Amino acid sequence: MDIASQAADPVISPDLLRRFDVQGPRYTSYPTADRFVEAFGPADYQLALRSRVQGAARHAGMAPLSLYVHIPFCESVCYYCACNKVITRHHERAAPYLDAIEVEIGLHTAVLGSHQPVTQLHLGGGSPTFLSDAELARLMQMLRRGFAIADGAEVSIEVDPRTADPQRLRHLADLGFNRLSFGVQDFDPDVQLAVHRVQSFDSVRALLESARELNFRSTNVDLIYGLPQQTAASFERTVAQVCALRPDRIALYAYAHLPQRFKPQRRIDAALLPAGSQKIAMLAQAIAGFGASGYSYIGMDHFALPDDPLAVAKRQGRLHRNFQGYSTQPDCDLIGLGVSSIGRVGATYSQNAKTLVEYHDALAQGQFPVVRGLALTRDDLLRRAVIMALMCQGRVEFESIALAHLIDFEKVFAAEIEALKPLQASGLVVLEPGAVEVTPLGWYFVRGVAMLFDRHFKADWARDHFSRVI
Repeated sequence: MDIASQAADPVISPDLLRRFDVQGPRYTSYPTADRFVEAFGPADYQLALRSRVQGAARHAGMAPLSLYVHIPFCESVCYYCACNKVITRHHERAAPYLDAIEVEIGLHTAVLGSHQPVTQLHLGGGSPTFLSDAELARLMQMLRRGFAIADGAEVSIEVDPRTADPQRLRHLADLGFNRLSFGVQDFDPDVQLAVHRVQSFDSVRALLESARELNFRSTNVDLIYGLPQQTAASFERTVAQVCALRPDRIALYAYAHLPQRFKPQRRIDAALLPAGSQKIAMLAQAIAGFGASGYSYIGMDHFALPDDPLAVAKRQGRLHRNFQGYSTQPDCDLIGLGVSSIGRVGATYSQNAKTLVEYHDALAQGQFPVVRGLALTRDDLLRRAVIMALMCQGRVEFESIALAHLIDFEKVFAAEIEALKPLQASGLVVLEPGAVEVTPLGWYFVRGVAMLFDRHFKADWARDHFSRVI
């Protein structure tokens, strides 16, 4: 169903706001990354890679991979940022980092074999466009030597508009990138000053126009609501400006103010942050504004034009969710390269060292730079299937889960089904015989619905590791 067409002016009561003004996971994975343990290390990761090879031998072929490469460098700090980053103007630091990534690629191909098929590649950061044109070309050459990037693969890169121009976009197209994501966050000058990220509307417009002329397959604009100095009125103007730019996709994230974890956020005056009721008003206005401009509400934080593959996948029930957010790619193993990158191989998650020193040291010793991870249990896999169905399709069919995992759904999840009843009374979900479906109102709080099935989160309800649900 098209949520945007059904989400006009839902009634959001103060009671609902109070109930869901809590912290919760974004569910780019389940279990979430805070559950990773240091007991999972390089040997465990190498074993997971070997198991992939053995599984391919048994099934006459290896499934395609997804690749993520983390480029941590930025020239200046954005105060809201919670990414793993290194603030520096010394561009010479990029060369040894690329040397390290080349070693890491070699460690993977030594186990997996070279030229494994790849259908999705994403460069994130930090700011990948911190790299020079020559350095980006070198990185792509390294990746193509180690892996077989398939014809028609999704090849995307995050672009800081302050570090790009039309000529640079042409270079990215020549390197094979076909999807661009522009970090905008907000066009209001006061908000930009408050978060230390100033960029003009005209510069972003020029980049999007250039991307269309260069026939990029898809463009995305990132926005954040809940930033200091934002108001419902100012953010409504930003939404209108983004609609005028007409990107293929829009990612709309709630700002998570966690200064105790992310040092740059300590420069933000908490008194300037909008209250929960103001944030939900911004979200409601954004959903209405994007819907009126023809965008489909994909769910939680993504919008797309109706003919975009993301919107098509949503209508056809083929939507997936991974560490980069919503995706059209089916569940597949993800190789994370670079400092702090997260990977998924088989029923395991892994994360690389978070500092450059640790990352370089591990590779200098010929070891995978994995410092923590998790081997999923049967219960983790079961609950992941339920949570991802809620987050992607907004619907869980009990029988399909039961057949896939050989369980009695209503028996195993009796407590969770009971806990859904108050949400049904509040209009957030509909409990049917053999299914649960999220309502248009419920999509505002879909993370809260999913949390009911999260065994780990319920065991540690008081944690402050996450952003707020609204």
